[in-house]
Amino acid sequence: MQVTRDFSHYVRTAGEGIKHIDLAVEGVHCAGCMAKIERGLSAIPDVTLARVNLTDRRVALEWKQGTLDPARFIDRLEELGYKAYPFETESAEEAEVAESRFLLRCLGVAAFATMNVMMLSIPVWSGNVSDMLPEQRDFFHWLSALIALPAAAYAGQPFFRSAWRALSNKTTNMDVPISIGVCLALGMSVVETIHHAEHAYFDAAIMLLTFLLVGRFLDQNMRRRTRAVAGNLAALKAETAAKFIGPDEISQVPIAAIHPGDIVLLRPGERCAVDGTVIEGRSEIDQSLITGETLYVTAEQDTPVYAGSMNISGTLRVRVSAASEATLLAEMDALSPTETQALIQHAVEFILGWVVAGASWHDAIVTGVAVLIITCPCALGLAIPTVQTVAAGTMFKSGVLLNAGDAIERLAEADHVIFDKTGTLTLPDLEVTNAADIPAGIFELAGRLALSSHHPVAAAVAQAAGARSPIVGAVEEAGQGVRATVDGVELRLGRPSFCGAEGLVGLTDDLDPEASIVAFSKGSEKFILSVRQGLRPDAQAVIAALKARNIGIEILSGDREPAVVAAAHALGIPEWRAGVTPADKIARIEELKRRGTKVLMVGDGMNDAPSLAAAHVSMSPISAAHLSQATADLVFLGRPLAPVVAAIDASRKALHLMRENLWLAIGYNVLAVPVAISGIVTPLIAAAAMSGSSILVMLNSLRARNTSRELG
Repeated sequence: MQVTRDFSHYVRTAGEGIKHIDLAVEGVHCAGCMAKIERGLSAIPDVTLARVNLTDRRVALEWKQGTLDPARFIDRLEELGYKAYPFETESAEEAEVAESRFLLRCLGVAAFATMNVMMLSIPVWSGNVSDMLPEQRDFFHWLSALIALPAAAYAGQPFFRSAWRALSNKTTNMDVPISIGVCLALGMSVVETIHHAEHAYFDAAIMLLTFLLVGRFLDQNMRRRTRAVAGNLAALKAETAAKFIGPDEISQVPIAAIHPGDIVLLRPGERCAVDGTVIEGRSEIDQSLITGETLYVTAEQDTPVYAGSMNISGTLRVRVSAASEATLLAEMDALSPTETQALIQHAVEFILGWVVAGASWHDAIVTGVAVLIITCPCALGLAIPTVQTVAAGTMFKSGVLLNAGDAIERLAEADHVIFDKTGTLTLPDLEVTNAADIPAGIFELAGRLALSSHHPVAAAVAQAAGARSPIVGAVEEAGQGVRATVDGVELRLGRPSFCGAEGLVGLTDDLDPEASIVAFSKGSEKFILSVRQGLRPDAQAVIAALKARNIGIEILSGDREPAVVAAAHALGIPEWRAGVTPADKIARIEELKRRGTKVLMVGDGMNDAPSLAAAHVSMSPISAAHLSQATADLVFLGRPLAPVVAAIDASRKALHLMRENLWLAIGYNVLAVPVAISGIVTPLIAAAAMSGSSILVMLNSLRARNTSRELG
């Protein structure tokens, strides 16, 4: 029986004649792994793109449409020593959680064993310079072996498994020298104990594993944090849609089951899940997520609607032109691949060199083990992830969540900020700006009437009036407003034309130019309400703080010019553009890039997603469209805008500490490696030196917690 594998469900079109698939890959831990995977997959005929994202260990593949089976990529990765499978968000997250727990168990076992073995080593060290009997020393050595050997066998699994996969495929990675060093140290210790020698290196081996696992766990923990706000598109697109399966019969079906040509029902208050054209009905739709325009658009027959639009009032029948299978823009990975260091070859050369020089095999092997341990890149491995983890915690306290592994480094380089206006510089919630000008009794009635409408503007009126009980018998007229009769007097809330208040609009000169206008009538009494999005409470202070840090600022908005001008003047931002399209935003970002400017894009709408991806680094508020959240490198919480400045400060401090850590680690190797090669250092001293450098790096990383600077 022939067994076939069909991965077509995970394949999508990336362009004319180009197919794309994402694969989750196990065992990718370093830049060397990235280079090997990318070279190995790029060698397959018809492959046009093979890019590894080290942060989430995902491989993005693109190839020319034809007979190439995606299963071949799985087979090729297995040949390279990596297990891969088509990417699924939920299963990938479960795998991350499971691996994190496993690493934590390994770290716990290694740390517990280290403490006990070190406790047993202390009397041996002191006894070697006093009067300890050989039998007593052997007893402590065997007791150490009883603890260290099984602990190392369990705790070393993350390294041993990775090294075995690489060696079985005739390749190497950084886990190979680590595994060899640990195994040689343990093996030599057993041999030394059998021959009643003074020294054994169980403490060195298990201590080495402990610190390696600290680095691996911190790196793993950082990866999980970067995907904490990965962006669930379900709320934006809707999980299901009402599809017509007969003239008057509908069925709730998954979005994946909807195809061009199908007809779907879009009811008031629902977010559109497809691109299409209205064939029946009339309503108002909110397209601010797509265009940035705060005013509602009338939707009637032949009006195009887009995925992410919110239906406000009436019921619409929409013929689907494209299913809303939203795809995220590919991330630009700033990591550059490097080759795996040839530590094994150097250690073997040292051993043979010492033997040729007349040393015994015992002394030569001990020197080789010391070289492997002391040159093990623990400090280098901890230099970046420890700072990232501490900085991520600092940012979280400031209301910022990371959505990309290298976002900290890129944010630290930003020297120009582009803000979208609607929902970014302004609050996502609507407010009635002239509520104080409306008589209390009238405003209360307007609020009660507003409770009978699903319109967001009506909701803002109801909230501002503190209304709790709706007026019984109210009727909403699609696209116009809501009306009711109380004590024989008709009440209306909605468009000025619906309320007979058109004449008041031109007479009211003090209305906010960027506000939406809604009218209320009680019989012959007419009133105009001004409803708008207010600026974030600390927006002015944040802009001043950015200027104080010599960061350029501008506004690019799809909203109307009066609204953008009002916001720019209020915030003191001289550079702004209104009515821009997503393409215009990208063009501006590319223009700044050509000047060498590092752009931070801050936006929230679906229309901002392309520019968020195009920028050097990007941020979105938590209230943003889910597509924008998923595309952005960072997401900030709450109503204030201050997290933007806090994130910049934290990232700059973090980048400075990363560079310091790298210099500390490099300095350690420059000093320690020649000493190890000379044969002066034992494996125990080598492990202590390696551990000391790792501790120094971690202590320096803790300085990332203190990044407080005042706004302004």
